[in-house]
Amino acid sequence: MLLLPFNLAAQQLVPIDSTIQEHVFGAKQIKWLPDSNGSLTLQQVMSQEYDRKFNENKAYYPQNYNLHTWYWYKIKVRFNQTMKGRDCLIEFFDQTTDDITAFIPDTNGNYISSRAGAKFNFKDRLFRHKNFEFKVLNYKKGEYTYYFRVKSVEQVNVIIVYRRIDYFIHYALTEYLTYGLFYGMILIFCFHNLLMFMAVKRLQYLFYVLYILSVGFYEMSVDGIAFQYLWPKSPAWNEYAYGIALYMISVFALIFTKELLQVKTRAKSLYNLINVVLVLRTLYFIYCFLFNKSFFIYKFVDAIPLAVAFYTGIKVWSEGFKPARFFVLGYTFLFIGFLIKLSVVLGLFPILNRVLGHYSLSLSFVLEMVFLSFSIGDQVRLLRREKDEAQEETIRQMAINVELKDSINRELEHQVKIRTAEVIQKSDEIIKQSHIIEEQNEELLATNEQLELQAAEISRMNQLLQKDNIQLKTNIEKVTDARALSTELSFEEFSAKYPDQETCYKFLSELKWANGYQCSRCGNNNYCGGRMPYSRRCTKCTYEESALQKTIFHNNRIPINKAFYLVYLMYTSKGTISSHQLSEKLEIRQSTCWSYAIRVKKAMAERKKESKKGSTQGWSKLVIENS
Repeated sequence: MLLLPFNLAAQQLVPIDSTIQEHVFGAKQIKWLPDSNGSLTLQQVMSQEYDRKFNENKAYYPQNYNLHTWYWYKIKVRFNQTMKGRDCLIEFFDQTTDDITAFIPDTNGNYISSRAGAKFNFKDRLFRHKNFEFKVLNYKKGEYTYYFRVKSVEQVNVIIVYRRIDYFIHYALTEYLTYGLFYGMILIFCFHNLLMFMAVKRLQYLFYVLYILSVGFYEMSVDGIAFQYLWPKSPAWNEYAYGIALYMISVFALIFTKELLQVKTRAKSLYNLINVVLVLRTLYFIYCFLFNKSFFIYKFVDAIPLAVAFYTGIKVWSEGFKPARFFVLGYTFLFIGFLIKLSVVLGLFPILNRVLGHYSLSLSFVLEMVFLSFSIGDQVRLLRREKDEAQEETIRQMAINVELKDSINRELEHQVKIRTAEVIQKSDEIIKQSHIIEEQNEELLATNEQLELQAAEISRMNQLLQKDNIQLKTNIEKVTDARALSTELSFEEFSAKYPDQETCYKFLSELKWANGYQCSRCGNNNYCGGRMPYSRRCTKCTYEESALQKTIFHNNRIPINKAFYLVYLMYTSKGTISSHQLSEKLEIRQSTCWSYAIRVKKAMAERKKESKKGSTQGWSKLVIENS
């Protein structure tokens, strides 16, 4: 009874005979001891003092909870019979374990150490296999204790397996065949979708290729295939490879989600959320890669981008986008595989620890790839159907256009017939008019004879008119003035009356002081000549006033005769002539003509009442400003 508690706490012994091909150590069959600074020796660990310090493994698989600590593990085996001709080995499953030192007893009872791990070159392993194997050295009947010293910069499951060599070879060949099928499917998917990208130039195919290549790279990194075949002489890459692969999976999964589900147009808020997650995941990756690679062990971080992609697929599907249903189904299998893998790691369901549990994530990736391909194909099918509908609509529209064209042609033919009849009718009328013209020509010939007689009479009258012309010449100035005040003249005709600046100033002077001079400052009536032509200076206050002052031409900047003609044209057209027409007639810029036209129109409006009273001043009444 006193020994009962000790027996209950004792390490479970594993019996092995020739019929057992494989045994996975777990639960109470493994004990562990932390070695904080890695200074313990095998002799110390085997001593009674440290033997009592070994902890019982309560989880299904022990783990290195402290990444800076060395751990000692021990298992006990009892060979029930001598294993003749049956070579055996001890295998460690987790391929990311950095350093394992195995202490195996030989036939003389001495412990022989051998070393393996992910931090050593691949060629240094006992077998050229992705797992770590240590050969059993003593097969005689009896009990044996095996010790293992383990250190890893990543958190690993210490999965210790006993296998016979013949079973190991069978298992390894089967496993590599399975991996060949898995990676072959990835390459086939990549090649197919790459060809689709080259054919239709849709980016979703390219991002899908990059995504499944990232999945393949991750699987190769965690199962040791990449170390075996890609960088066998660079074990340091093992600490970065899976972190880089996980980052690529997250990034290309989100980008592929945006392209496939048309998130930018269908769910703007989720599109912005995906962009934010991409930025944050990139910043986290840069920090891990450049500053602290140990943070790569937090693989749960990548569950966030995949969850965002999964939720986006559900949201877009719920809003009626049918290709999203295969996307959601693919991610459902991925999350199921992730949960199964997590249960294996945590040892929640020991029944899953064999084939289904170990390869669940790889299988879920395959199913996800299949359904994502279905989703892409479904989208292409929908696009093709939309294209066919568009082509049918185009054909229908072309038929309508042909019918409309025939209708228009019939209408044109009808109009041509009507127009032809009108032309024939017009030609008949023209023939009739030609006969009438011939008759009129005959009448004109008779009239010409009469005109010849009248010409002689006109010659006589011309002699009389010459006498009258002499008298008319004396009155031509008065006639020209009257005409200038009433009818429209050309600029050449107008310039004959006002040929230069002096003539214009003289006219303004006479018009301005027609009722006598009066100084605008002091009211004095006496003046003398000023400095400017036709200006007048007050004899009392010496104030000089030019002919242009208090007229519409004050501050004039164009030739005065053209300014006269502009006022004249505005008057004769009653202000309807445009500034563009004034510019053409006067060869002056349109903006200048426009500003002068405004001033003239204002003067015309002020003198509108005088026009109604029958004033005979003509355009000159606009010149003097009202005081």
